[in-house]
Amino acid sequence: MQISVILPAAGLGQRFAAGTAQSSSKVEFELGGKAVFLHAADLFLGRADVTQVLLAVDPDKLEDFRFRWEDKLSFMGVAAVAGGKADRWESVKLALQHVSPHATHVAVHDAARPVASAAMIDRVFDAAAHHDAVVPGLPMGDTLKLVGEDAEPAGDADPLDALLSLTASPRSALRIERTVPRAGVYRVQTPQVFRRELLVACYDRIDAGNADGITDDASVVERAGHTVHLVEGDPLNLKLTHPADAELLAAVLRMREESSARLAAERALFGDDED
Repeated sequence: MQISVILPAAGLGQRFAAGTAQSSSKVEFELGGKAVFLHAADLFLGRADVTQVLLAVDPDKLEDFRFRWEDKLSFMGVAAVAGGKADRWESVKLALQHVSPHATHVAVHDAARPVASAAMIDRVFDAAAHHDAVVPGLPMGDTLKLVGEDAEPAGDADPLDALLSLTASPRSALRIERTVPRAGVYRVQTPQVFRRELLVACYDRIDAGNADGITDDASVVERAGHTVHLVEGDPLNLKLTHPADAELLAAVLRMREESSARLAAERALFGDDED
């Protein structure tokens, strides 16, 4: 297989920005001394089956982004291209125009997922050699509840809090409508890998008029009537969405760096002899 990787990075990251003083996009947030999107790109560089890595960024900020990051992107062999302005599907659709015609498959990975394990990527890529569309996922372990749209007061707001402006709004609670069965329900992750011609054909059918409900690339393929297969994901394949996620991701990075250093030291000391 020859795989082109697309890293959508044009999202506004409003939930992340709301909790930080970050002025740039969340994928430029520094994690372990390196921007999040650079960690994500590193996951695929050096693999024999990956022949191209594309980073899809906000078209209005593309030149500024290139000015700030072109040296690192060029060194890594990553190309920044114009993505969409509002929705993820648009970024992927535009990035597909830059995919090499020699690519047999396209992998789409969130630029805000910087710590996917090599073992999980191997599982997805291996399965993609046998199936046209493959995604990683994990079974839902939490209880699922369907809630109503309206909120009910959880009690009177503390007048002292209100006086001191310690609470921005009265406390509220959502009304649970019912429990949703979790059997067979999975949390889907990235990278998601597709045969190139299939993904291009499916995205050709998507536009602003019929994109409602499109939350990932698999849903584009499913909507066109094709089968998507799922393999085991990675519990630590976390996505930077909220500021609190950064601390968890930093811890995972430290853990994996320490593990890699320990393994390298053991190999240097004992070699590859298992006797």
